Amino acid sequence: MTRDANAIHVIVSQVIAVDINPATRDVVTGTERYTRELCSRLRAAAPDLAFRFFASRPKSDLGVDVTVLPFRRLWSQVRLPIALAGARPDLLFVPGHSLPFAWTGRALAVVHDLAFERHPEAYSAAQRLHLQLTTRWAVSRCRLLIAVSESTRNDLASLYGANPSRIRVVPHGGGEAPHARAASASQLGALGLTGDFVLQVGRVEARKNQLAALAAVERVPGLTLAVAGPEVDSGLAVKLRASNACRVLGRVDDATLELLYKRAKAVVVPSLYEGFGLPVLEAMARGQVVVAARRSSLPEVGGDAILYVDDPGDAAAFTFVLQRALAGGEARAAITRRALKRAREFTWDRCAQQTAAVIREALG
Repeated sequence: MTRDANAIHVIVSQVIAVDINPATRDVVTGTERYTRELCSRLRAAAPDLAFRFFASRPKSDLGVDVTVLPFRRLWSQVRLPIALAGARPDLLFVPGHSLPFAWTGRALAVVHDLAFERHPEAYSAAQRLHLQLTTRWAVSRCRLLIAVSESTRNDLASLYGANPSRIRVVPHGGGEAPHARAASASQLGALGLTGDFVLQVGRVEARKNQLAALAAVERVPGLTLAVAGPEVDSGLAVKLRASNACRVLGRVDDATLELLYKRAKAVVVPSLYEGFGLPVLEAMARGQVVVAARRSSLPEVGGDAILYVDDPGDAAAFTFVLQRALAGGEARAAITRRALKRAREFTWDRCAQQTAAVIREALG
């Protein structure tokens, strides 16, 4: 406040409360990775704002100070609003779109996908109801929303009636050069990968479409499909393991994942639906040739730097594109160059800067 020409200017930073709880989970998939990478960069991206991070459990490697509020159930709907009532932030930022019903102040939520609407069979009735309610609440409560892709923005408009002019698209990062060291090559033998293999990264569930990838791989003699990710659908995992051409690896650590990306002949992403498609970007950042379904957000990420299958359920068509990916020579080298160039357009620093800009806009 200025009283005269010689007055001292007092600057009080606006306080942004952040629900960093997804980053503290043991199982790390896209939303957890996004929350961790983004939140660790917000203070650098917006030094003019005061961020306060809240979670239900401690996590030592988040890179920020976190206020831990232990609570067993319904943390975001019960315990977090109680803390916010005392903290009285200027804005609540929710990277995982589960906005508390009891919070009446300004809010900004990130919506990653509407897979629970596009593929309801992958969710329990309780999970789907929770996601529907919290997403509708975010759409009705937030003056602005962040979507991680144009595909998600379109879904919010068509399925929830959200005005597209209120939705800001901020893509993930992940295209940086890898920093994790790869495990020893001997680890491949321990995983049952003794010959050529292609890699699929993601949860074992129907919408990731691992069976379509396996059908194509089985048509290529001597090739194996390696699937790295938590097993959500145990029945699907059993079907995959029944094939001699598939290795279901479950969750793997960063060093093992780096080895798999390094040694795979190609990376396959035949998903029926993705809000963003982080494995496509991770593979491109490592110069890998990617074969992906031309579905949802995947072309937004891959651009002209990956190969596409229009109908991943067509095993013959999938096999044809996969064999193109496995071929060497200048064609493969050209794809690698395009992949590395495109990956550099998606960084976590850029994601944080763009997110900070939307936070300022939401503050009004």
